[in-house]
Amino acid sequence: MIYFIEDDNSIRDLVLYALKNSGYEAEGYPDGHSFFSAFKPGQAELILLDVMLPGDDGLSVLRKIRANSSSDRIPVIMVTALGSEFDKVTALDAGADDYITKPFGMMELLARIRAVLRRVPEDKAGAPLSAGDLVIYGDRRVATAGGREINLTFKEFELLLCLMENRGRVMSRDKLLDIVWGIGCDVETRTVDVHVRSLRQKLGDTGAIIETVRGVGYKIA
Repeated sequence: MIYFIEDDNSIRDLVLYALKNSGYEAEGYPDGHSFFSAFKPGQAELILLDVMLPGDDGLSVLRKIRANSSSDRIPVIMVTALGSEFDKVTALDAGADDYITKPFGMMELLARIRAVLRRVPEDKAGAPLSAGDLVIYGDRRVATAGGREINLTFKEFELLLCLMENRGRVMSRDKLLDIVWGIGCDVETRTVDVHVRSLRQKLGDTGAIIETVRGVGYKIA
């Protein structure tokens, strides 16, 4: 099931028609309240979410989805007229898997959906990952440094988790963008640098564990 939250009736009807015509089950809602009233996380494959909605805006809806353990891993694609890099990074940091700007073609939207659905989410549960005094509990989305819990954004946590899962390996900026922000995501590689800088600041002395490999990317030794 693909859920589409969009207050413009004509856009919602057109997208739902295209989804159903492509073999997907799909339901549409004009706002966050009606969506959550009908939402069944166990049946959801993906959520398409407009940013500018009546009542709670799309980012607020996204944060509620990510805050619930029953829905925090459901892929979400933001569909919006807000196209600046700042708007995209804000949505991606809040937990969006991709971002498509209006106006868009149905073929492009369907291709983005297929690309997101092809990504098989890794099992984040199991034993915690540790390096030095840094510990990550993937199932609870908790990171601690020296026993102190670190307050991370969604993408900061995903970036740190990716580096920990690949510790000892050099991860290029492009590779980190593909894994954490999504293949084909229209975000510059300096976004990775900004997030690494933020991670180091939040981790304090432990932040030195994230090593820069000049001209390539980053690694945790």
